[in-house]
Amino acid sequence: MSRYRRLYVPGGTYFFTVNLAKRGSTALIDEIDLLRAVYASVIREHPVQCDAMVVLPDHIHAVWTLPNGDDDFSIRWKKIKGRFSQHCKGMGTPSRSQAARGEKGIWQRRFWEHAIRNVDDFRAHLEYCHWNPVKHGLVQRPEDWPFSSFRRVGPSLVRVKPGN
Repeated sequence: MSRYRRLYVPGGTYFFTVNLAKRGSTALIDEIDLLRAVYASVIREHPVQCDAMVVLPDHIHAVWTLPNGDDDFSIRWKKIKGRFSQHCKGMGTPSRSQAARGEKGIWQRRFWEHAIRNVDDFRAHLEYCHWNPVKHGLVQRPEDWPFSSFRRVGPSLVRVKPGN
């Protein structure tokens, strides 16, 4: 069994990418009300400061700052993915190993995280979140994507397209 290494920083700020198992699926936006309810229930139990988030049809990007002394971002994603899977009917096709573990095959097993290093890194990842729907051809402007924190964060932090 491989050991997966993560950098746990109490009170740290992280960028995450969480993917569905089936790329090209639209389950996350099809089931956006369920995802919002699940997210809210988990965050009530395990608070975070959500600095940015965007939900795309088959993946999520988020920038979270954990509370002081707390480094357990994994429990939050585990619960979000688990509760979403529990309540999402008729989705996913589990492999044998997923079925043996009680998984429904909706999500990729792991998620990707990056510990934010400084203010420039933070800004770059906020911009990445907000420009991602444009990158994927879903909208022309970040403010046009309805499943994004862009309106909450506002254009003051996202002035230019990344790379320009």
